[in-house]
Formats: sequence, structure tokens, C-alpha cells
Amino acid sequence: MTKHEMDLRKQAGDAPTLSRTADDTAMLRAAAELSRDIATARAGIYWPDFLASILVGYGAFVVTVMAGSLPLALGAAVVAAFALYRAASFIHELTHIRKGALPGFRFGWNLLVGIPLLTPSFMYEGVHTQHHARTRYGTADDPEYLPLALMKPWSLPLFILAAALAPVALLFRFAVLAPLGLIFPPLRREIVARFSALSINPAYRRRPPEGDMKRMWIWQETGASLWAIGVLAASAAYGWRPLLLGMAVYSVVAVVNQLRTLVAHLWENEGEAMSVTAQYLDSVNVPPPSPFAVLWAPVGLRYHALHHLVPSVPYHSLAEVHRRLMAQLGETSTYTRGNHPGMVPLVARIARSTMVRRVG
Repeated sequence: MTKHEMDLRKQAGDAPTLSRTADDTAMLRAAAELSRDIATARAGIYWPDFLASILVGYGAFVVTVMAGSLPLALGAAVVAAFALYRAASFIHELTHIRKGALPGFRFGWNLLVGIPLLTPSFMYEGVHTQHHARTRYGTADDPEYLPLALMKPWSLPLFILAAALAPVALLFRFAVLAPLGLIFPPLRREIVARFSALSINPAYRRRPPEGDMKRMWIWQETGASLWAIGVLAASAAYGWRPLLLGMAVYSVVAVVNQLRTLVAHLWENEGEAMSVTAQYLDSVNVPPPSPFAVLWAPVGLRYHALHHLVPSVPYHSLAEVHRRLMAQLGETSTYTRGNHPGMVPLVARIARSTMVRRVG
């Protein structure tokens, strides 16, 4: 790397030696100790939050479909998108909730959100935990990692565009590919390996499910496939407007989530295994007073870096853990380096870093 490239990397906030960062044992110990007493998922928070998000989201979508004026339809569509985005974001919690902690929540989430939005939890469970594996994070085996900050500038708009097309891809996956996979076993193997995970790493291949995961996979995929086919049949019989509006709202959800994914990490690792502290520093917290993070990073996702330190802590406890760590470790600690002011500065930082790839 030339001196000019190194200077540009510094201006972009790059950390080329991040993979060689040693663990800050004081921070790791404090995170474990200060979260221990609030590490239990509380049904009295999960269920009301989830159900309220659904009611607002689906209610606003009905208004979108029935609205007699464009401003009302657009306003309702925005409300529907962000409410449904919050409801859908609980899929992240499902991957970390301890077995038996919230009876019925997984089934209820899949029935009310996962299947209707064609993102049943089997597409994330068993996948996201690999992102947290000590030896996988940031490597070629991580399904949720791409070194975006080190890629070409055009990779960022392409990354966002792909999300906008997600509703079409999901509808095709469950209405067309899933039934065909029952007839053609080789196609089924490809569907399982390449089209059954909410991942961003194009090289990732998923293994066939076994045991409890296989049973859960079967009923969720069957439900999503029947729903997708039913929606297409109903649209052909009664009109396509609700489906098209639904897909437009869903595209907004997918794009916002992709933007959130874009700034969930700094994407500065080039494939080497990293310490837990390095993983934390490559991840992002956007704590208050950032005014809009509650919308684009709901259900605790604004504390994504902290989540990598204490992945089993429920979303409703992360703000308190963050407050405790800041109070104990102080403003000059390693922990503070994971805190960032908002989405726009983070996108700008990553975009500047991609410009380095144009040098030389």
C-alpha cells in the first residue's frame, strides 16, 4: 500500500491493523458483569412491543390501500413501512433468546410476520449465530460480512439496489422455487444451499437442516410457500393493486434495513480471524442523542457493537448496559470507540474508504 493510500485510509477512519487488535479484558469483563442481572428476556416487554408494531403496521397498510388521496396513501405507507420494519426486526431476537424464555413467541412471530413477509425465521436462525462465532466473524465463512469499506465505490449503490428487489426475489423463491424443489431434488439442494439464508456474503452456502431445525424449517417453508401462492392467486382473481402496494412498502422496509446493515459495521476486515475486541471496534453503536436511530435501528439494533460483546442480552436491556459501561469505563475507554454519531457520517466514512480502491 502506498503512502498516499495510507493517508487516504487514515482520512476515512480506516484501521488496517484491526485484525491484530488484542482483547481489552477489562471491557469484556465489565460487559459480562454489568449485564448479568438484566440478561433475562421479559415477555411483558416483547409481546406488547411486537403486537403494537403489527397493529400499527398492518393498519397503516390498509389505509394505504384504501386511501382516496395520494398524500394520505404516502403518509400511511411510510408509517406501515417503519412499523412493519420494527416488527420484522424481532427476528434478530429469535436467534438469541434462550430456549423456553418466551413461550410461543417464535411461533407467533412467524405466523404474524415471518410468513406474511416471506422471511420465516429458519432463514436467519442457524445463520446469524455463525456471524457471532469467534473464528468466523469477518472471514469468508461469515454469512453476514463483506469488506464493503475495501470494495469498489459502485459496490455500495449495488448493495442497496439489491435490497429494493428483495420482495420480488422472496416471492419467486417461495411461490416458484419451493414447489419446483419438491419435484427436482438437485434444484432443492441448490435452494437450501443458496436461497435459504438472510445473508449478504454471496459465497456463503448453507448446509441441509437436521433435527429440530429441519422440523421447524419444513412447517415454516410450507406456510410461506402456500401464502405466496395464495397471494398471487388472489391478486390474479381480484386485482394486483394491493400486492403491488405491499411490495412497494416492503421494498422500503428492505432498503432501510440494508442501510442499517451498511452501517452496522465498519467492514474494515480483510478476512482474518479477529479478537472479540476487534470485532467490537469493527461494529457500531449509535446511542442517544442520535435522533433517528430508533427508527432505522429498532429493537436494540442501535447498540449493535455492544450486542457483539453480550449477544444473549435482550434488546430492552442494552440501553442500560450501555449506560453502565460508559459510567464505569469512562469517555477515554476502548468501549467509547465503538460509539458513532449517526447513519450519515457512517455512510460517508465507508464511501470515502471505498474511494481508496481507485488509487493506483
